[in-house]
Amino acid sequence: MTKVIVVIGAGSIGQAIARRVGAGKHVLLADLRIEAAEAAAKVLAEAGFATSTATVDVAQRTSVGALVANAVALGDVAGVIHAAGVSPSQAPPATILAVDLYGTALVLELFGDVIAQGGAAVVIASQSGHRLPALTADEDRALAVTPVEALLSLPMLAPDKIGDSLHAYQVSKRGNSLRVKAEAVRWARRGARVNTISPGIIMTPLAKDELSGPRGEGYRTMLALSPAGRAGTPDEVGHVGALLMGPDGAFITGSDILMDGGVTASWFYGPLAPT
Repeated sequence: MTKVIVVIGAGSIGQAIARRVGAGKHVLLADLRIEAAEAAAKVLAEAGFATSTATVDVAQRTSVGALVANAVALGDVAGVIHAAGVSPSQAPPATILAVDLYGTALVLELFGDVIAQGGAAVVIASQSGHRLPALTADEDRALAVTPVEALLSLPMLAPDKIGDSLHAYQVSKRGNSLRVKAEAVRWARRGARVNTISPGIIMTPLAKDELSGPRGEGYRTMLALSPAGRAGTPDEVGHVGALLMGPDGAFITGSDILMDGGVTASWFYGPLAPT
């Protein structure tokens, strides 16, 4: 039976991982904008991959459910690459929580019900989740295991508790890694694995929005004072994604890989540390 790789968020990072794990499989590219999915599918098809496209709004249960049905109709869902999201410069707090936090939990729930034996998923989180101050044990557990439809009603996510878009983004990305840790237990019952990657500044259109946005100067300073001294590339994330989804990563599940060129290290122990 055909093996299917589902890419949610057909941008540079999703494509980079798909190139490394999609050979000999059917790659279903889904995006909020069909033109983005079709553009990515064209590039991959010209490189020899079997592709198809779909629209999806990860903040809508019916939309994600339709994508799951589409994928299952194509074959066995062997892999999911969840790279959809919005950045602090692109949306207000409520939208970020709906897309980045709720949407990720929804994708993990619904695809976790159909993932094939031996399958694997990667969720793209962010270095921002690592710079959020420590939450309480109860808050960690709430983000990890609260039923999806109750997630956005958590008191810790009330408008008076989320100060701005960056705070919403940090909480969402911390929530992604916690959710994946919990979902890894459930996915294991189907013989499947799931992990997060927390990239730093990777040169994608989203990163360029940030670098040219109101926090651009801060991001440029962040890069200059990091141990790597530069931004990352989608291909570098692609290599890590391929490890996590492939046989060499068979012992890795429920984990988060921070790959930020040392920005977080510098934030806590170097020249980026808040004074």
